Amino acid sequence: QVQLVESGGGLVQPGGSLRLSCAASGFISTINNMGWFRQAPGKEREFVAAMSSSGLSTLYADSVKGRFTISRESAKNTVYLQMNSLKPEDTAVYYCATGARWPPTNTWGQGTQVTVSS
Repeated sequence: QVQLVESGGGLVQPGGSLRLSCAASGFISTINNMGWFRQAPGKEREFVAAMSSSGLSTLYADSVKGRFTISRESAKNTVYLQMNSLKPEDTAVYYCATGARWPPTNTWGQGTQVTVSS
């Protein structure tokens, strides 16, 4: 079984940047697709970004295109989400996910809080 642990969340002012990390551990037989989702208070969880197992394909939600970048360091089984030009509406709990689906939704992390406020 794979475990995912997110880190890097926090409080940032509008226009600022944060980088989230997600480390995978446990039984990792193959490198799967990895991605990020978020859930704001009172809203459903929504897709943010994903990267294929090969690293050749990426997918972004329209709301974050041009501001967020997903990357992965396969040797460390870690995926990152670089978030720039943050807006108050980006405030949410951010979840890492992995799996064979596209976007991946098979296994989830516990989430990390991102708050964008002045």
